[in-house]
Amino acid sequence: MAGEKKIFLFEEVAKHNVTKDCWIIIAGKVYDVTPFMDEHPGGDEVLLAVTGKDATNDFEDIGHSDSAREMMEKYLIGEIDASTIPAKRTYISPQQAPQNANKDNDILIKILQFLVPILILGLAFAIRQYTKSE
Repeated sequence: MAGEKKIFLFEEVAKHNVTKDCWIIIAGKVYDVTPFMDEHPGGDEVLLAVTGKDATNDFEDIGHSDSAREMMEKYLIGEIDASTIPAKRTYISPQQAPQNANKDNDILIKILQFLVPILILGLAFAIRQYTKSE
């Protein structure tokens, strides 16, 4: 990014949380990673998951290569006003985040809520029959 550095408020950056418009915050800098969404080795879900927060720890935990760090420069659009980052993260759900995981979990919970009582009753019946026969 040549010349002046634009300063963004956290609220403004957090609004860019979809595949077609994705900004992230790393080490006090704001990156527009929209053009990189399809190319990111971890998939676009990884980038969408770190919108609406400071993604520095997530980025560092992965252990990105030097070439990945160099590549970031072309996506740099400014800096974050650190005073606008919430002390406690408020979850801002990406509008295009995969919803199947939640639906799958809900279905699994319903199945378990149905099957567990039946299994307990079956076990109780088997124990009762076993103790009667002795």
